[in-house]
Amino acid sequence: MMGHSHAVSGAMLYAVSAPFLPPLLLGTHLRPADILMGTLLAAGAALLPDLDHHDGTIANFLGPVSKLLCRFVAWVSGGHRHATHSLLFVALMGGGTWAGVSYGGRWFTLGMTFFLLAMGLKALNAHVPGHGHHTWITVVGLAVLGTVVLDRFLTDAPGWLPYAVALGTLAHLLGDCLTKMGAPLLWPHKERYEIVLIKRTGNKMETNVLVPIMSVVTFLMLGFAFLGPTVVS
Repeated sequence: MMGHSHAVSGAMLYAVSAPFLPPLLLGTHLRPADILMGTLLAAGAALLPDLDHHDGTIANFLGPVSKLLCRFVAWVSGGHRHATHSLLFVALMGGGTWAGVSYGGRWFTLGMTFFLLAMGLKALNAHVPGHGHHTWITVVGLAVLGTVVLDRFLTDAPGWLPYAVALGTLAHLLGDCLTKMGAPLLWPHKERYEIVLIKRTGNKMETNVLVPIMSVVTFLMLGFAFLGPTVVS
């Protein structure tokens, strides 16, 4: 799947589950603002598994810094679609974010917010066209601006942030399981799991069917979060 599709899938999975799963898993009902922020950040988190792809969407979101980071992760994880495309990686991202939020406090929260916003902006093409320095500088500037805005609504240690990161990462894996290459969900076990709906990246099934459906579902669930009966009550 393309980076744009992964981002939309992460946003949708968070928006759909936010009214139901956090009360069960976190013991709390999320505020509408938390659902909106989590949806935005889960879109960015859905790009995290592609940290192993030195030439993918995520490799360019912070210019030379992200390119170097992706090359390092690819070397450590064994290349594209290996360790970072596993349930173990989902657990590491969720657990690592929980530890950062718990012990790093507000500075970690704001740093993670910037990082995820930058990835989401790049994946959704919310920047000036092109691939040069003007592109990633725009992404950085918009991510800084977005972080400043969200800072007004974020608590020091938002309990939903690890959930958003883990869910966005999981959405990426599920998306890749719809392609021919599949994903090694149980890595280091090498078997790849797949139900092929997308025979070629960027085909009509992905861009004209799945992405529009996921986008509509996301906006409907966000509307429900702000206008539904739980908000009125």
